[in-house]
Amino acid sequence: MAGQQRRGRGDPTYRVDEAGRIWRGVRTPEGPATLALASRPRDGEVHAEAWGSGAEWMLEAVPSLLGADDDWSAFEPRHPVLVEARRRHPHARLGRTGLVMESLVPSIIEQKVTGQEAFAGFRMLVHRYGERAPGPGADLRLWVQPTPDQLRTVPSWEWLKMHIDPARSRTIVTAARVAASLERTASLPPEEAERRLRTLPGLGVWTCAEVRQRAFGDPDAVSFGDYHVAKDVGWALTGTPFTDDEMAAYLEPWRPQRGRVPTLLGLAGLHRPRHGARMSPRTHLPARVTRT
Repeated sequence: MAGQQRRGRGDPTYRVDEAGRIWRGVRTPEGPATLALASRPRDGEVHAEAWGSGAEWMLEAVPSLLGADDDWSAFEPRHPVLVEARRRHPHARLGRTGLVMESLVPSIIEQKVTGQEAFAGFRMLVHRYGERAPGPGADLRLWVQPTPDQLRTVPSWEWLKMHIDPARSRTIVTAARVAASLERTASLPPEEAERRLRTLPGLGVWTCAEVRQRAFGDPDAVSFGDYHVAKDVGWALTGTPFTDDEMAAYLEPWRPQRGRVPTLLGLAGLHRPRHGARMSPRTHLPARVTRT
């Protein structure tokens, strides 16, 4: 599920070309890399190519990125809706990048704002402080996220120009200062990794779940505190939207596989009807951020 790494349709680090190949600009521990993935369903194969100083590292990480380490054997769908969703998506896998900052930075930007505002802020950050992806990535206008050193030097007024308020920018800068330590959490059990992540001010259950899903491929990570997830899970499985507490109680029998439930519902396109007014983007900064 390489698509789980995409941050909105305009993600500058992610492209899909006319041939259906997925392109990603990635900052690996060995340097920037451009990765191209071409699926060959009839042959049961995925062909991968990479360029840049991080190319070798990236190619070695491809199996994990595509979910080769993910094991669904202990998951019991239990509910008819989940049974059908699993039947329709038998090859679904949770991928893992092993790259904490790559997931953490956009997740912080997405705290308690509309998707439109978050994705725009992420694009501006990458375009202003990132770099072009190596090799053919440059021709595709593919980018790589900024380094931690670059993030630490972004002036406070520049964050505001990108519509990233002081609460979120401080959290990003704080994380960038200890980036090396954060990256090492990828080798820890998810619960211990989250405990260490949450020692940083501004990182709460929602942000850590987003990182656990993408960087660690954790099947138990659930985005509690999300505007939509609990409501959609409740609507799909009971006909009534849940609160976070209700979702936590309902999902408890699936522990330590709770995250697979919203994953399957998302793959099946099951969410409550969106009839209400959408949250409007903020028109002034700074603003208080409450979801962490």
